[in-house]
Amino acid sequence: MWLPWGNKKMPLRIHDTSSPFSCSSFKDIQHLCTQDSSASSKRNANVFHRGRIVNSLLRSWGPARTGKITDSVSDPSISIPGAEKRVVVYFTSLRVVRSTFEDCKTVRSILHGFRVSIDERDLSMDSRFLNELRGILGQSNLTLPRVFIGGRYMGGAEEIKQLHEIGELKKIVERLPAAEPGTCVVCSGYRFLLCNECNGSRKLYTQKSGFKTCTACNENGLIRCPSCSCAQL
Repeated sequence: MWLPWGNKKMPLRIHDTSSPFSCSSFKDIQHLCTQDSSASSKRNANVFHRGRIVNSLLRSWGPARTGKITDSVSDPSISIPGAEKRVVVYFTSLRVVRSTFEDCKTVRSILHGFRVSIDERDLSMDSRFLNELRGILGQSNLTLPRVFIGGRYMGGAEEIKQLHEIGELKKIVERLPAAEPGTCVVCSGYRFLLCNECNGSRKLYTQKSGFKTCTACNENGLIRCPSCSCAQL
């Protein structure tokens, strides 16, 4: 027999909506797809930008062309005569600007890993390197480091790190001869010596004129090592 319903109240079950699974609406799905497409386009743009930089740098190693390459970080017309068989790095060893010091340290570490001849020109040791670099690039406001490979200008820290990341830097450096093992017996690899005239004091004394500034050394009382300088010519 059927139980009479009457006015007896029966408990009403309510569906539990606190389930760990929730279904997004079509509008939400469309929004998620739009976000994923945007992120993908940003990654593709970043890859394209790096590829353009690398291609421009590689083109600069090709036959000489007339005019400037507008989209290149490297200009084939910028070069250092007599440096075709080595790497030249303009950098600073001072920690005044931390980001600049870290960039110089990173670039030098990358280049030393290839075991090629590297001519390191520390602007903090000799201010004449700064004037030299300004004359080469034709700029007064410069950021460091600046790298030349085989005499050709390659750019700064960002360009060198990107080339190294994709493996193109190794192909460029492999064209250079390997560095000779050992360090300079004259300066022990420091590339500078105390001035023979003033012994690093920057002052000379004569009975006729008294004290005067030494003109044979730089502002630090140092001279470039003649052994290293001759080897890099």
